[in-house]
Amino acid sequence: MKKYNIPVEAALEVIGGKWKVVILCHLIKGTKRPGELKRIMPRVTQKVLTQQLRELEADGIIVRKMYNEMPPRVEYSLTNLGQQFVPILHSMSEWGECNLE
Repeated sequence: MKKYNIPVEAALEVIGGKWKVVILCHLIKGTKRPGELKRIMPRVTQKVLTQQLRELEADGIIVRKMYNEMPPRVEYSLTNLGQQFVPILHSMSEWGECNLE
């Protein structure tokens, strides 16, 4: 178990990374497939997207559901822990909107 000097360090450990917050903002709107996320986030590389999704899943923020069908289908959605980030994400979005310039 890691020790942090202040609690915000623990939060940044989970949501740190250029694309994690963006991924979470898109998942607020509902379950997404990896291809959908790639389409709505064209500047992220496939490698980085996959890495960030795996890290969010490992931290319990999102859940990956794989369907046993051909071709295989994978979907990502927020967990209950991830849902706790929603008010924070809304606040970050509002702050960004007010300070775009």
